[in-house]
Amino acid sequence: MKILVPNTVTLDLSGSAHHVFVYRVDQPIPDEHLDAEVLVVWQNTSANLADAAQRLSRLKLVQTLAAGPDSVVAAGFADNVAITSGRSLHDGPVAEHALALILATVRRLDQLLEAQKAATWDRAYNAAQSSPDTEQLYTLDGANVTIWGFGSIAGRLAPMLAALGANVTGVAGSRGERYGFPVAAAGELADVLRTTDVLVSILPATPETTNALNDDLLRALPESAIFVNVGRGATVDEDALVAALHEGRLRAAALDVTKEEPLPADSKLWSTPNLIITPHVAGNRPKGTAKLVLANLSALQEGRALTNLVDR
Repeated sequence: MKILVPNTVTLDLSGSAHHVFVYRVDQPIPDEHLDAEVLVVWQNTSANLADAAQRLSRLKLVQTLAAGPDSVVAAGFADNVAITSGRSLHDGPVAEHALALILATVRRLDQLLEAQKAATWDRAYNAAQSSPDTEQLYTLDGANVTIWGFGSIAGRLAPMLAALGANVTGVAGSRGERYGFPVAAAGELADVLRTTDVLVSILPATPETTNALNDDLLRALPESAIFVNVGRGATVDEDALVAALHEGRLRAAALDVTKEEPLPADSKLWSTPNLIITPHVAGNRPKGTAKLVLANLSALQEGRALTNLVDR
C-alpha cells in the first residue's frame, strides 16, 4: 500500500513492505501522491485535511496520531474511509502534565511564583497552608478528585493521584468500575461535583461536549474546588469559568487547552485571577506511533478490526 506520513513526526515504517512517502502538513497533497491509500495525520492544518479529503480518491484509512479525532472527522472524508485515532499514544505524557497542573494548582505555585518575582517571602501563604483550618486545601491527601472523561489517560492518571492519597472517582457515559476505580454516570455529575475538591476534565470535543462545563456545573462545585482541563478547550464555557474565578466561586483553575489556539494576546483568560495557562503541551509527544500504525496497516490488509476505529 502507498502510505503518506506527515513531516511533523518521525515515523519509522522501514520494516514494512509498504511504499512510504513524507508530505507537508501545511501544504496541499502533491499530485503524484493522490493515489495514496493510507494517510497518517499529525498537527495538520485544516486546509491540508480538507484538501486530502477532497482529492485522495483511493484513500482507505486516515490514521491520526492525536487522541481526539475531531479535526479529522470535521475535514469531510468520505464515509467509506476509515478513521482511527491515536488513543493511548498520549496517555503517559498527558497524565504527567495533568498531575503537574493539579499539584501546581492545589499547592498554588502560581502565587509562590508571583512572590518570587516580587522578591517576597510569602508568610501569608505559609500560614494558610499550615493552618488546621485551611491546610486541607493545599494537599491531595484525602482530597476528592473527579476525573471527567474516564478513558485510557485517566487509567494512567488515577493511580498516580491515589498514590498521593486522593479519593478518585471517574465520570463517564455509564456507571461502574474502570481501572479499579468507581465511575459515576454522566447524569450523576452534578451530585458528584458537590463533594469534589479537584475536577479534572479529559473530555473529547464532540457536539455533545461543547461547553459541557457550564455555569450550572461550576456552581455545583464548592468554592474551595479547583478545575483542570487537559482535554479539549471546546468543552468549557470560558465566560462562565472567568466569571467564577473573578467572583471567587472557584478557588483556582489550570488550562492546557482553550477554545482558540494559540490563545490571542487580548484574551481575557490571560488576566483572569487564580488561573494557570499552559500552551497545549500536555500531549504533543505521541509514544508508540509506529507500532499502532503498523498494526492498523496489517488489520486493513487482512480485513480485521482496526484499533481505535472512530464511530462516525
